[in-house]
Amino acid sequence: MTHTDPIILASASPTRAEMLHAVAMTFTVDTAEIDEPQIRDEMASADPANVAATLAQKKALAVCARHPNSLVIGADQILNFDGKLLGKPGTRDGARGQLMELRGHTHQLVTSVCVGQDSEILWQHTNHANLEMRDFSDGFLEHYLDQAGPALNSPGAYHLESLGASLFATIDGDHFSILGLPLLPLLEFLRGRGAIQA
Repeated sequence: MTHTDPIILASASPTRAEMLHAVAMTFTVDTAEIDEPQIRDEMASADPANVAATLAQKKALAVCARHPNSLVIGADQILNFDGKLLGKPGTRDGARGQLMELRGHTHQLVTSVCVGQDSEILWQHTNHANLEMRDFSDGFLEHYLDQAGPALNSPGAYHLESLGASLFATIDGDHFSILGLPLLPLLEFLRGRGAIQA
């Protein structure tokens, strides 16, 4: 492989794209069309790390099929709360329910990233972060929901890079991974492949 092979991000996440833009990576976005809820349901009894890794791989390989010779980055994030995997709430009521469930407790974010080329996964990295939500008031919860916007479409109904940070008491884990992409291991792999400047 040479550094001229295109890099493609198989994700619609603006936060992941912003992270790659911030390190001056040249890439395009092509969103993978996979049925994430169905895959999560089928793997409900699996280890959360396996679920996140599988979803990241399926996203990458779906886009690889459309772009021969390209390096395709797939990523996924799972919210694990006492063995229960929480998906994207999608609505204000769903977000309220998730936040009330998580309030005052610690949950885990499992984030996986991989790079595929053609029909092969070349590399994968998965890590965990533990996040403790503070015992915020019902009034703060409604105030938060009024302003959360796109965060309502994220597992746990928060974006740590914005107002969501105010939901937490403590956070233990890699900042980039919590945002949705283990950036430093990914960059190290791409430098080793000659895909980006070392």
